[in-house]
Parts: sequence; C-alpha cells; structure tokens
Amino acid sequence: PESHRIWRKVWPQLSQHYTLIMPDFPGSGGSLLESATSIEQMADCVHAILQHECIEQAVIAGHSMGGYTAFAFAAKYPELTRGLSVVHSSPAADDDEKKQTRLRSIELIRKGGKGAFIRQMVPNLFPDSFKASAPELIEAQIQSALETDERALINYYEAMIGRKDQRNWLENTSIPIQWILGKQDNLISYKKILVFCFKSGVNFVSLYEECGHMGMLEFPSELAADIGSFAAYCNGYS
Repeated sequence: PESHRIWRKVWPQLSQHYTLIMPDFPGSGGSLLESATSIEQMADCVHAILQHECIEQAVIAGHSMGGYTAFAFAAKYPELTRGLSVVHSSPAADDDEKKQTRLRSIELIRKGGKGAFIRQMVPNLFPDSFKASAPELIEAQIQSALETDERALINYYEAMIGRKDQRNWLENTSIPIQWILGKQDNLISYKKILVFCFKSGVNFVSLYEECGHMGMLEFPSELAADIGSFAAYCNGYS
C-alpha cells in the first residue's frame, strides 16, 4: 500500500541524469480506483502515460507489485521497453500457498481489520536491524499505508492472485533485465529469485546483504547508483 513517494530517497540522485516518471497505480496516491484493475491493466496505465508524454522507449523499474506490473508491461510492449529493472519482485505467479495467504488478508481487510493488517505487514518488510535503527521511518510508512482505501488494498491482492506467470516470457526475451535482491527479504526470498537471474539473455544482479524488501528506503544511494548504471547500459552510454 504505497504511492510513488516510496521512491523519494532515490529520485534526487537519478533525476540528475534521467527523466523520471513515477505513476500512482489506481487506488494509490493521486490515482482513483474506478473499477477492478488487473496487473495487465496497470501495465496498460503505464503505457497510456508514456503515450501521453510522447515517450517512445523507457527503462521500466518496478518494485514488488510494481515488478509484476513491469513484467506485464515488458511482455505486452517489448518495443517500448529498453530495459527492465526488477526490484524485490519475481516473474513467477503465486503458488497455492501464497494465494491462500493473500485470500486470508483480503478477508481480514473486509472484516474491518485494515489497520491491524497494515501494522503487522509494514514492519515485516524490513529486517530487524533497520527497524531498530529507523523506527520513525517505519511509523511513517505505516501511516502512509493506512491512507490507502480498503477497496484498493483488496484490488491489489486480487490482482496479484490473478496475474500471469512470466517465466516462459523471461526465457525468450532479449530485453536486458536487472535484478535487485535483499538477502534479508521476508516477503520474497532472494534464493527463489536467484534461479531466474540467468534465464534471459542479459542480466544485471545486485544482492544487498543487509537489505529487506524496501531497498529504496534501506539503501537508496546504492539502489539509485545501480539503477543508474543499468539505465546507462540500456541507453548505450559508456
């Protein structure tokens, strides 16, 4: 449950060299959720923004659910995708266990437990060492997440449950892919992602030893530098 501001510690460094577009998905930040929106439709939203801005190609970076959307975008619009930066995310669809976990979360939210759900979920995004050193940031993330409408939260979980598996696409693409992994990630194990990091033709891999699921808040300078280097490669810069 985040808006584009999750990138706030990264964009000052990247914006020195690149034009950045950071959309809010329907139901987050300044974007309204008018109807149920799938991951593929979220990718269409990104496409519509690029068309509106007359941008012919872009390096697409996505974090977590944004990573699922980035995979969907690259699979549907490969001609527009100069590179794909996957930050703490996976090309695989949910397995049955993960789907059941999401369904339980949906049920809790529907019963009025959004606050309890968010207060349990958000701290789990970070390793214990970071939680101990930055409690005010954790609380700020909780307060930001609490602003997300219940309908949007439910829609995101349903969209993730229903998303397409992109592993076959991954093995057949020539688009350069960057993988950002956190060794302390409690949501998506870096070991499960490492098996995908050699499937496509061109791969950049960064494993942050002390990082959880939120590299843009835990290690923003390192993440900005890595994304910047990857974007330079994708754009043919030396």
